[in-house]
Amino acid sequence: MDLNDATAKATVPTTPVFCTIIPPHILDNLAQSDDPARHEPARRTLEHDHARRTRRREIAAEDRTPGEPDAAADKPNRTVYDAGHQENLPGTKVHAESDGPSKDASVNRAHAGLGATFELYLKVYGRKSIDGAGLPLNATVHYGRNYDNAFWDGERMVFGDGDNDLFRDFTIPVDVIGHELTHGVTQYTANLDYQDQAGALNESISDVFGSLIKQYALGQTADQADWLIGADLLGPNVTGTALRSMKAPGTAYDDDVLGKDPQPAAMKGYVRTTDDNGGVHINSGIPNHAFYLVASALGGKAWERAGQVWYDVLTGGELHKNARFADFASLTIAAAQARFGSGDAHQAVVKAWNQVGIGGE
Repeated sequence: MDLNDATAKATVPTTPVFCTIIPPHILDNLAQSDDPARHEPARRTLEHDHARRTRRREIAAEDRTPGEPDAAADKPNRTVYDAGHQENLPGTKVHAESDGPSKDASVNRAHAGLGATFELYLKVYGRKSIDGAGLPLNATVHYGRNYDNAFWDGERMVFGDGDNDLFRDFTIPVDVIGHELTHGVTQYTANLDYQDQAGALNESISDVFGSLIKQYALGQTADQADWLIGADLLGPNVTGTALRSMKAPGTAYDDDVLGKDPQPAAMKGYVRTTDDNGGVHINSGIPNHAFYLVASALGGKAWERAGQVWYDVLTGGELHKNARFADFASLTIAAAQARFGSGDAHQAVVKAWNQVGIGGE
């Protein structure tokens, strides 16, 4: 594994994942509600997301690969569009990189979230934007009407305003923005399949770096972080704290409308299902918890050692598209030893995977 190539480029055509931050099992529960105010937005969102997956496949067929970074690749190039509550992308351009603050808070939050993601990848890992070559970062806000989701479609970030009941504006949590953009990083590096364990790893990697982006922006150490994904997203009528918990998978929410958080923290709770591409948003709790265990054992700034090991594996060229949890575990163990030796970092990674029921060599 070449750990020095922080901007490793994909050598095969990339496959952009259409990932939505609100997983299908939550929307499915909402769609069954007797309350039209709740089931109608959920049903529209589910129908919309199905159509967008078709567009994702069209983008995938274009076989995009990163180019060479230019002189300005170490600075973000952000553009924000306004969909005006329609579903036509990208919408109207309302904010460029050089513009001052907007009167629209959603525009400002999207701009800042794109910047926070760019900054972590550049300053910590030497990566120039999500493709390693200075890719411009585009976002669209005010997408659809009461659209309860946000997504990366292979070209841009798209944010709904939420329904102001169960979900708030999707530009609010910076870790959600970081999560979705990290699907772009995965798209241009390991290009993990969005199915079964490889898909759960795809989701988990986005949660890991989404959390690190939030921690980096807030200057938090591992013990100060909440390890929650989407902590500011849930509305006042939801019994819960976030969409997911890396510290304690399965505890993020327990709500009479959303249902109960189904994520397992270890392989003994692994969910076998044909829904959601083999449960990619559910079983991601297992590698999520492994990362939390590594970061908490090492302490300090989680992006420095735990995050570096995960980044090395993501970009190192040895992570196969259809990797299973055990494959990823073995690679992180090897990467920890290669970069940090046989000391506490290596030992923490070995112990964490054993704790979640996944052995590694």
